[in-house]
Amino acid sequence: MSISRRRFVKVLAGSAAGVTLFGSNINLLAKSYSQIVGANEKIKIGVIGCGGMATSHMNALLKMQDTDNIEIAAVCDVYTNRLEKAKELTNAQGFKDYRKLLEQKDLDYVLIATPEHWHYQMTMDAIDAGKHIYVEKPMTHTIEQAKTITEKITKAKLKLQVGVQGMSDDSYETAHKMIQEDVLGKVVMAHIDYSRNYVDDFWAYKIDRDAKPGVNLDWEAWLGPAPKRPWDPRRYFQWRRYWDYSGGIATDLFIHRVTRIIKSIGLKFPDYVTASGGTWNWVNSVAEIPDTFNIMADYPEKLTVILVSSMANDMPIRHVIRGHKATLEFTRDGFIITPQKATNESVISVTGEKATGDNVFVHKKTGAEDVTLHHRNLQAAIRKNEILKCDQTLGYYGVVVCMMGVESFRQRKYLKWDAKNKTVIES
Repeated sequence: MSISRRRFVKVLAGSAAGVTLFGSNINLLAKSYSQIVGANEKIKIGVIGCGGMATSHMNALLKMQDTDNIEIAAVCDVYTNRLEKAKELTNAQGFKDYRKLLEQKDLDYVLIATPEHWHYQMTMDAIDAGKHIYVEKPMTHTIEQAKTITEKITKAKLKLQVGVQGMSDDSYETAHKMIQEDVLGKVVMAHIDYSRNYVDDFWAYKIDRDAKPGVNLDWEAWLGPAPKRPWDPRRYFQWRRYWDYSGGIATDLFIHRVTRIIKSIGLKFPDYVTASGGTWNWVNSVAEIPDTFNIMADYPEKLTVILVSSMANDMPIRHVIRGHKATLEFTRDGFIITPQKATNESVISVTGEKATGDNVFVHKKTGAEDVTLHHRNLQAAIRKNEILKCDQTLGYYGVVVCMMGVESFRQRKYLKWDAKNKTVIES
């Protein structure tokens, strides 16, 4: 079609044929047609939330504007200072209410880069507005929310990319193929970590003293679905430290790591999950979340996934998937596969090679853990129906294991996944 989507909708809206075919509610047509973007047409993006994470996204998207034919057309934030900086950076139209942004008919997709407690409602509203979505990780703040989003976005036939940008590294797709080919043999365990070492209290981000609720910041709008509380600048600027808005280490860090394992092995929902840890270093911190956190998850494939983290020591552990015949270890460059001496042989059927004894197969990755590639993948999915690297289903699987870990820790209970009813029960 030589006529653009926007021109098509505008012309048809004013024609008798448009009224005859679609009735007086031409918005229904515009909403449906907004899901189709021509291969050469500019994609327009709205950004909801203009904090540090969103600014990183906006800088990446601005560099893509000419090469990828995209435009940041709208930005939104409840804090005027952040909103004005985003408008200056992007030259986009600004909104304080995200619902007003979603009313803009020419937006093709929205980036939701807000605290976790807002992901669900904003995503639901974006689906209702007919927008494709890039939502930062985790996809939602609860398991039930993830289930609802997965069902709704699938029925809407819209594209949703979850911001686990490591999935734009091909290592995990390639590892999955090799595991399917039985290169590792029976997988029995995977372990991976995400640790940091903060000098002072962890995640204690700088507080902007210019923020004044009722003057330049809408505190009630920011709280939204979270419990109502009096203004606390620590909760606003350091929200990752509070259960009301975050799952802490599990949903901010582990979600990156466990999604890699889920994708590589081909896992879905766990059978059992237990978590441990505590505030072992910053004992006087106001943070509700622990500085040390570990999850053990048993999957129905009869294997265990172990996730390890400390905010007071960043010595990494090996990121490995252990099989009876061989071990796969992820590296900065991709991964290596080392045969087990006990079995002494591992046939790499994907490549036709055979590794024996101490021989090692090395995979050099393409792609990277990069927001540019992750956005580019979503744009290709919108334009050409390319397969998403981290869609709602993979996002759902990640939320389940991470939030089961959070609830296990908070309740000090061993939890089981009820596969029939898709809910969590006590073991």
